[in-house]
Amino acid sequence: MILIGRSSWGPPRQWKLWSLPRTALAYVLAIDVIAVTITTVAVRSTLVGPNSGVRHSEWVAFVVLAVASTLHLECARGIERRRETAANTSPHTNLKCLWIFAALLLLPLSLVIPLVVLAYAYSWFRVYGRTVAHRKVFSAATYILASAAAAAVLRAGGLLTEPRVPTGFWSLLVVMAAAGTWWLVNYALVIGAILLASPEATAREALGELSDQLVVCAGLGLGVAIAAVQSSYPWVVPVLMVTVMALHRDLLLPQYQRAAGTDSKTGLATSSYWASAVPAELARADTLRSTVGLLMLDLDRFKEINDTYGHPAGDEALRAVGEAIRAEVRHGDLVARVGGDELAVLLPGASETEVMEIAERIRERLVSLTVSVGTTNGGKAAITGVPASFGAAIYPHVANTMDQLILAADDALLTAKRAGRNQIVAALPSPPAVTDHAENAENADRADRADRAEQSERSDSADHHVSD
Repeated sequence: MILIGRSSWGPPRQWKLWSLPRTALAYVLAIDVIAVTITTVAVRSTLVGPNSGVRHSEWVAFVVLAVASTLHLECARGIERRRETAANTSPHTNLKCLWIFAALLLLPLSLVIPLVVLAYAYSWFRVYGRTVAHRKVFSAATYILASAAAAAVLRAGGLLTEPRVPTGFWSLLVVMAAAGTWWLVNYALVIGAILLASPEATAREALGELSDQLVVCAGLGLGVAIAAVQSSYPWVVPVLMVTVMALHRDLLLPQYQRAAGTDSKTGLATSSYWASAVPAELARADTLRSTVGLLMLDLDRFKEINDTYGHPAGDEALRAVGEAIRAEVRHGDLVARVGGDELAVLLPGASETEVMEIAERIRERLVSLTVSVGTTNGGKAAITGVPASFGAAIYPHVANTMDQLILAADDALLTAKRAGRNQIVAALPSPPAVTDHAENAENADRADRADRAEQSERSDSADHHVSD
């Protein structure tokens, strides 16, 4: 999300909040105002309503959850700092939700909201450092709106008094519906902010990774378990902290895997990841008696884009090319950036016909691709058409090893460029070298027979002269 960034303290007019696009600014401020309104109504209902006041047991539960949440954030401080820095145009997933949802089942909304504020205030000062303040305020506001929506679902389902932990089938359905509502509202609000604040972000980037959202769902489920334990056996809650920390650390594994195998400029696979994937696919093809297609493509006259509009514009064009290619390949195909403007597509199980059809679809899409890029003078320019030359090769029809396959595709790519660019050339099988032992033996046998025939002719000639 583009709202991320570090800043020093400054007067209000210098806040980075005002640098957001107008629609994003209005959206963020509107969510903040709604959250403040919900907070006011919740506090008023607790102080003035027929069941006004907070019970002693609820204050105890609030303190326990506040302490547990703070300890969790402190223990995961290094993890959270690295994860927030890695986030850009996708939702930043965290596990604060498990403590907030547990509080939602145990406490009135007027105490859930202070727990949200406490968690984000502590994160701002202790975990993230002096990051942009409006981002943390907005995140807290989305949590408040999500909690209010989930609380409404709980009340609509008949769970009117705390604790509202599931004790039967119906109450379980209501709690699950509330958890789903909490996730959906928070997720939708964050996606809306990303798309409005980062117009260049694609919907796919804004939605983020499914695995991250599954972790959030797991956190909500763990929140239900914590609420159930807290309502009956509060001293067991510290034991669950071990599970929470293990789950939190597992959040880093898929993130690091993606970072290690993803090119930062294009979002495609890196050359090192691609180099490790090719032999694995060739080995699998040998086992399945299948094929592997390989496309090598080089953008035609890409240097002119960099020279004309600048290297940042070239990066934008390259990113758009990567997205266009991924839109035309099959699920399971691997698209990688293997050089500056050289890309590769690995097509497991593809026949020569399929490889050529996919290459032609990509070629046509790149020819008609229009990319809006920033220029060196701060303006905008539209690049129409980013054509490419293609070299195609099929394993094992063209080559028997990874090196031979890549060389064959590279040679075909070079032929396409020499033939005028913006075209596809398929590699042909190389004629086999005459190194077969049987063939060598046959040649030796031929030579031996020729020698014997020549000797026989000489012998016959000598006999003829003697008889004369």
